[in-house]
Amino acid sequence: MTRHRGLTEQAADAAIDSACRLLRLPTIRGQFPELAEAAARSQMTYRGFLAELLMAEYDDRARRRSERRIKAAAFPRDKSLRAFDFDANSTVDPAIIHTLATCDWVKKGMPLCLIGDSGTGKSHLLIALGTEAAMAGYRVRYVLATKLVNELVEAADDKMLAKTIARYGRVDLLCIDLCRDRDYAEGLRELVGPMAG
Repeated sequence: MTRHRGLTEQAADAAIDSACRLLRLPTIRGQFPELAEAAARSQMTYRGFLAELLMAEYDDRARRRSERRIKAAAFPRDKSLRAFDFDANSTVDPAIIHTLATCDWVKKGMPLCLIGDSGTGKSHLLIALGTEAAMAGYRVRYVLATKLVNELVEAADDKMLAKTIARYGRVDLLCIDLCRDRDYAEGLRELVGPMAG
């Protein structure tokens, strides 16, 4: 691209738009006019204005990466820790859950098992903690235990078990929502147990 000094405002806007397209900077491209006006009004320095533009692009990219990781996790519904009713589930300690939300246990590769009676919010917390991990940059995958067992059984029948387990092994956090069916739980233990050892 040829550089020109003394561009008109219209030519400068067109050049910025074109450069943002070529450099794949969609946020700067979309927010530039508004941020430029605000910078002029507040008499922002060139460095300050550049910092604002770059941080807007960075923040938007981080948001979109989080959204992609959450979508890739295949959660069946949106659940957040903010929406969890700790008052209705008095056996759940908010301090422990908020400590788990830091995802330090994921970083260390530690397992987590949520145990409780039906209706105590285990699935809600599983999805919410998985969402926190995805937003923190971890690759997460949610799966129902019944679906996982069926997939592993089919993979074993097709001599593809190792490949299927390896695919699940590429995530940082595998959220398995267990069912009450003992046959599935036993099947999961038989199929994955030898591979885990």
